[in-house]
Amino acid sequence: MYKRIDSPREGAYPPGMPRQPRLDAPGTLHHVIGRGIERTQLFRNDPDRADFVTRLAVCCETGALTVYAWALMPNHVHLLVRTGPSPLFRSMKKLLTGYVVNFNRRHQRIGHLFQNRYKSIVVEDEPYLLELTRYIHLNPLRSHIVPDLSTLHRYPWTGHAALVGGVARPWQDTQTILAQFGPTPRRAIAAYRAFVAAGIPQGRRPDLGGGGLVRSLGGWAQVVARRRKGPPPAADPRILGSGEFTAALLAEAARQEQETLRLSRKGVALATLARAISDREGVPERELRSGNRRPAVVRARRLFCQVAVQGLGYAGAAVARFLGVTTSSANRLAVSEELPEVQRYLNAL
Repeated sequence: MYKRIDSPREGAYPPGMPRQPRLDAPGTLHHVIGRGIERTQLFRNDPDRADFVTRLAVCCETGALTVYAWALMPNHVHLLVRTGPSPLFRSMKKLLTGYVVNFNRRHQRIGHLFQNRYKSIVVEDEPYLLELTRYIHLNPLRSHIVPDLSTLHRYPWTGHAALVGGVARPWQDTQTILAQFGPTPRRAIAAYRAFVAAGIPQGRRPDLGGGGLVRSLGGWAQVVARRRKGPPPAADPRILGSGEFTAALLAEAARQEQETLRLSRKGVALATLARAISDREGVPERELRSGNRRPAVVRARRLFCQVAVQGLGYAGAAVARFLGVTTSSANRLAVSEELPEVQRYLNAL
């Protein structure tokens, strides 16, 4: 059961409940939010912002992502993207890791910059593609970074300027958005401008900030009203969409997970992998499956997660249960910088 939270984090998981794995597949629309650790500024100056945008452009030019909307705020970033053939986590790892390395070098600092892992919400195209485009692009105006809409038209650190022709961003997919507003560029831009202007009085939109039953239905009053009519629609904090969309997505994710687990277990059991890593790395299996933080054990556990998840196709949740760690820990180890021994184990198993 989700805990009721009457705040901007409505629908979040209760404290102590491990985060569920991300939902992703080629062609999936995501609202991605990355925040600075302890509200650290992600962008101190225009060279920082330009560096991030250049890296985002590379993700688009290589076909890894299609970007519809984006906004760089002082301590967080919004992206509305559709994945290509590669999973979202690979594109985001390349984007964020490269940016942090350069940021730390420029500002002579060390350590993490982003808070935990970025947040990604799977989005139903209709009606949320356009609603989120408007919502994301109005962020600088809502936060008083720009004084008015005419300034926003020329502001270079959101995707809005590219849509209205104020800044050239050939890597940004403006055509998909403008095609919803008119048959010619001139008419489409005028209609899009009017659409954005109409969103200013709406202010902050908690229903667009994440998934879950409360957000999808627009607030607790709507949830209560819906309950009086019958069973509530499907909901999940990782999804922003209708009950039908959510139910279908969760059913497909469950089916794929079961199929992945079936195929993985049919090939190489996790216990077999654990014994192999324990023997070759000189780490007792009981320590591998414990909270031991000895460097050799941590490295062996990271190797186990990378081989199991990326090589053998196990779900992060299954690996976490085997090791006795949280799903987020297993997933984090699995997508960290790949160890050179991973391929050796895959060849040997």
